[in-house]
Amino acid sequence: MNLIDSFLEYLLLEKKYSIHTITAYRNDLVSLQSFCKETYQQETISDIHYTQIRSWIVMLVEAKVSNRSINRKTSSLKSFYKYLQKIKVIEKNPLSSHRALKTPKKIQVPFSVKEVTAVLLDISTNNSFEAIRDKLIVELFYSTGMRRAELIHLKMSSINFSEKQLKVVGKRNKERLLPMLPSIVESLASYIKLRETIKSTEDYLFLTQKGNKIYETLVYRVINNYFSKVSSKLKKSPHILRHSFATHLLNEGADLNSVKELLGHSSLASTQVYTHNSLEQLKKVYKQAHPRSNKKQNL
Repeated sequence: MNLIDSFLEYLLLEKKYSIHTITAYRNDLVSLQSFCKETYQQETISDIHYTQIRSWIVMLVEAKVSNRSINRKTSSLKSFYKYLQKIKVIEKNPLSSHRALKTPKKIQVPFSVKEVTAVLLDISTNNSFEAIRDKLIVELFYSTGMRRAELIHLKMSSINFSEKQLKVVGKRNKERLLPMLPSIVESLASYIKLRETIKSTEDYLFLTQKGNKIYETLVYRVINNYFSKVSSKLKKSPHILRHSFATHLLNEGADLNSVKELLGHSSLASTQVYTHNSLEQLKKVYKQAHPRSNKKQNL
């Protein structure tokens, strides 16, 4: 087994990375290896030096690859060389001193409560299988904050009606339990009743009209199509609904740790990116509560 395959097997079996992530790692490593073979006649990836990697990065920049994508690729390489250090193939990581390229801060604007409500009302006017399913998809994203992949891989056995809970399998196969609102329990019951009329051998909760498991582009299309009717925001995706869930919870006073657990983040740093949209709400609370606010001084 070559070093790249050994590393990818390590990511799959020990780190529990998804197939999608592993494919991205493979593409990044093969890209560097091919570049060094063609440019420097260097075939052994473990012997590649930083100057060669730097030339590869320059090539990517000249090819108009975004800084964000280049940083993701170099992160893949850094992980690979850390693995080679771990198994004693190399002594020093050639990317240990590499600094990421500057990227503009990407502010994602969440949907408003009004926009989410408008979409749910719009879908509710249709009682077809697909409309009932799509309404449940929107409700689950907005009421649980789960990821797109987590929703797609929900199974019938993931639902616990008596406890009003959903079992979600997140990144690296980490399981977490998410509470279900009464409205979700009702929508699930309506959907499952229709689902039983679809001929399928699948155990997955969400199906297409033909009885197959739903897929990523279908879920994206559902969110994009419905929210395009009510929102002029540039980005309309499942992740923005997850973003809206977190932002609205924080706006209503939820503590950061609770939101972190619901989202399935491994660290608070990941959750803190959602707090910038809550600053206006925090300012209002501050002005109302602080003893030296202008509002209180004028009383």
